[in-house]
Amino acid sequence: MLDAMPADAATLSAAAPTEAAGAATLEGFLDGIAARAFRFAEAGLRHREDALDAVQDAMVKMLGYRDRPAEEWTPLFWTILRSRIVDAQRRRTLRLGWMTSADERQEAGVEWAGDEPDPSRAHDGREAWGGLVAALRALPRRQREAFTLRVLEELDVATTARVMGCSEGSVKTHLSRARDALQKQLEDFR
Repeated sequence: MLDAMPADAATLSAAAPTEAAGAATLEGFLDGIAARAFRFAEAGLRHREDALDAVQDAMVKMLGYRDRPAEEWTPLFWTILRSRIVDAQRRRTLRLGWMTSADERQEAGVEWAGDEPDPSRAHDGREAWGGLVAALRALPRRQREAFTLRVLEELDVATTARVMGCSEGSVKTHLSRARDALQKQLEDFR
């Protein structure tokens, strides 16, 4: 098959596997982080479609950083996603805040979808996740971000501080306050 290709095409096909391997690695990273990123965005934005848009925007933006070392992808992605969430929250506040009442926004809640095999376990899981999401929503934004990144995403303190744009001490303070508040709110799920 290489004999039938022009010399330039053979050169391009030889270079393509290294580029594809880099893209496949970034693609694998994005595939692995997609569900967690969606949950993070949904907890922050409280709207499924806005969360999907924020995650998609962050992933598209990450494509521009595919030449960066793989160890930089995690903090870079979370920083980009966090920025997209904050931007979406600001846009919603400015554009839609005056159009709907607080009661309507509260009733919208979180949409749940899934094809779990066991309906009772799925219900219990949704109920537990709904309780956690409601408790996370009640937290101030910085506490919610610190808890999500440190506990749910298991990022270290330095990376979390870098993503949040604050000091490591601030991350620890926000996390401590978030844990205290969540512990008080989630006593029923023990």
